[in-house]
Amino acid sequence: MSKKIIVKSAKGNLVLKKSDKFVGLKTKKKNVVSKSPSINKSAIPNLGGFEVVEMKAKGKEVDNELDNLRKDKDVELGTHVYHVEGSDKPVIPTGHIYISFHEGTSEEEQLIVLDEYSLKLIIRKGKHKLIAAVTSKSMNPLKVAAHMQQYPLVKFAEPDIDIPLDSYATLVAPDDTLYTHQWHLDNAGFVIDFNKRLKKGADAKIVDAWNRLGNRGSDKITVAVIDNGFDLSHPDFEGKVVGPFDFWSNSNNVLQGDARFTHGTPCASVAVANMNGSGIVGVAPNAKFMPLSGTSFSLFATEQMFQHCVDNNVDIVSCSWGSTDPQFDLNQMKKDAIANAVKNGRNGKGCVVLYAAGNEGLDYLNFYSQHPDVIAVGASTSQDEHAFYSNSGEQLTVVAPSNGDWPLTAARAWWDDGVNGEVGNFRFWRDGNARSPHHKHFGGTSAATPLVAGICALMLSANPDLTAKEVKQILMRTADKIGNPSDYDANGHSVKYGYGRVNADRAVAEAIRMKDGAPPKPADEMTIEEMIQQGRGIFRFNVEAQKAEGYGVQIGAYAKYGNVLIQVEKLQKKFKLPIVVSINELHGKTVYKIVVGSFKNISDAKSLQKQMKNEGVVGFVRAIEDLLV
Repeated sequence: MSKKIIVKSAKGNLVLKKSDKFVGLKTKKKNVVSKSPSINKSAIPNLGGFEVVEMKAKGKEVDNELDNLRKDKDVELGTHVYHVEGSDKPVIPTGHIYISFHEGTSEEEQLIVLDEYSLKLIIRKGKHKLIAAVTSKSMNPLKVAAHMQQYPLVKFAEPDIDIPLDSYATLVAPDDTLYTHQWHLDNAGFVIDFNKRLKKGADAKIVDAWNRLGNRGSDKITVAVIDNGFDLSHPDFEGKVVGPFDFWSNSNNVLQGDARFTHGTPCASVAVANMNGSGIVGVAPNAKFMPLSGTSFSLFATEQMFQHCVDNNVDIVSCSWGSTDPQFDLNQMKKDAIANAVKNGRNGKGCVVLYAAGNEGLDYLNFYSQHPDVIAVGASTSQDEHAFYSNSGEQLTVVAPSNGDWPLTAARAWWDDGVNGEVGNFRFWRDGNARSPHHKHFGGTSAATPLVAGICALMLSANPDLTAKEVKQILMRTADKIGNPSDYDANGHSVKYGYGRVNADRAVAEAIRMKDGAPPKPADEMTIEEMIQQGRGIFRFNVEAQKAEGYGVQIGAYAKYGNVLIQVEKLQKKFKLPIVVSINELHGKTVYKIVVGSFKNISDAKSLQKQMKNEGVVGFVRAIEDLLV
């Protein structure tokens, strides 16, 4: 049984034990792994700067084999791989240690401590904070951190670790002829070459936004996509790539051709694919595209990623990956790295940062998307419904069209092998109908997130002076409320839909209004919901008493009167029926119950319930006299 190591993390202590089959290697030549007789295969090409390999030996023999590999002249560094108790996810120390010394500790004393542990100073973060790295004379960085935590002058020592991050794509089995297939731009209610009905209008209103702008975005706006597997030879990216960078190799040579990594290509295409007469069209086809490859959980790498975006004047950062493992929440330094980009990017206006909510169907979001400065994006379907896989949570900002009913169409990397287990065209196309050799069906919150990133690019094209915070606020207040009205709380937020499904046209309109310095719309041009959200409005009532008899369909109970006004106005317009509102006291608070219709017969109420369900409003049949209870 391998000895356990306890290290500090954002969630307290992590109990780690050595893997009995994996190790990590940094090599001088690429063929070391493939030629070594002790190595079974490569498992992960880059984790914390190491290539994770599976050894032929198992258990304690792995220690001996790792020692032998370290003696190889072409091996720069070798490390053990670890697992958290109860998890198979590999954990690898990057070799960096974040150290905070107690107040009053001098720099000279700090350097003495580093020397005692054979550490090298990398970056000084402040008077008492620094980043150090292990050397060939150091102990294992996990052990160093554990020892340093007991040192009198050290307040905190945290080893930087990396884990594999989840890519939030829902790959579906499986040209610009494909424009008519892009229902998320403008949903006509059907798929042109397949017998499938969609919900007309269940889209992000991208075409309307283009028409309002009079263009399809600006080439002065740069969208960075941080991911892996960018096909920079793809025609959808021709002429628009700027500043590619790979964090794994610290070079401009972006990783291409590895069948394990294809995710970045479709993600980026949803946001920025060229309008060039072939293939698909991105939401902001005129925007520049900065491919940044080499995702990492590592704190050092996280800081590097977001500082790179700040230093290179990136406007929008789209990230369709993350972690929902409760043991790997973000620590404060990671949160600070993202917050710094949102605050200081774009010359002080802030980089707009988006993260995917995640595809696990959980009641909490990917930890990165829980960051308060981030735009957290979930997925809705071509029926304007919640996508079953899309994570829910209080931090969700908006949802955007993706699969769950019918997928999006996106670019495919030339080395993409498609969906495992599928054959022929079904590897790339849900219905087996190959529409292009360079594209495929795509989905998940991975697709929804760059879609919203493209909308942000349109907004900044309309008004480059918007701050990152203003962009997020505009998306929130211009989103369309989809789903059941009862899904939303008194502040207009839903854990399933955020503030609703994005509406690019309304968002661009608001960006233009703010640029022009125009006053808010007059009340007679605003919806009731817009007036109430701004805390103002004058309304006309027609109220009469309702006898406690008959039947209707109850759609919810509300604690805020403003929400009652919003829902009553929507329901009257939609169903052209009387709306009954009961007022009751519950636990000392006023509660409003809303019922649609007033029928003598319960069968009529049941018919209305069925009609409402078909139109996306869920309710239950209620005897009106029961509203008094």
